[in-house]
Formats: sequence, C-alpha cells, structure tokens
Amino acid sequence: MARDKSDAFKRLAENRTNEALGAIRKIGNLSNRNNYSFTLPQIEKIFSALRAALDTAEQRFSDVAEPDDERFSL
Repeated sequence: MARDKSDAFKRLAENRTNEALGAIRKIGNLSNRNNYSFTLPQIEKIFSALRAALDTAEQRFSDVAEPDDERFSL
C-alpha cells in the first residue's frame, strides 16, 4: 500500500509540477512589451502572489511529522 501511495505521489507531483512550470512560463511571456502594457506594481503583485502560494505549499510539507524512530545514544 505504501508503494501505491508513493507511486501516486510521484505521478501526480510530476504532472502538477510540469503544469505549474508551464503556467509560470506563460506568465513570463507576458513580459513582451510589444504585446502587453503593464506597471511595476502589477508585476510585483503577480510575483508576490506566486511566492506566497509557494511558501504556503512548502510549509504544508514541513508540517508533516516524520515518525520518531531514532533513539538517542551517546
């Protein structure tokens, strides 16, 4: 069962990460001033939102407690 969960995690993580990377590349395409007009505050707002979402996602992983299997010894 653990292997099934590990396989599912790997499959979904790869797919979702690739989708996110693609979306980020598309945001980067908006930098073409020949096609778009934007302000610095708009750009700052976009990247602030992306950083906040990444920070939240990363925090969710660090909140997962690992089993305390190790014993202390000198």
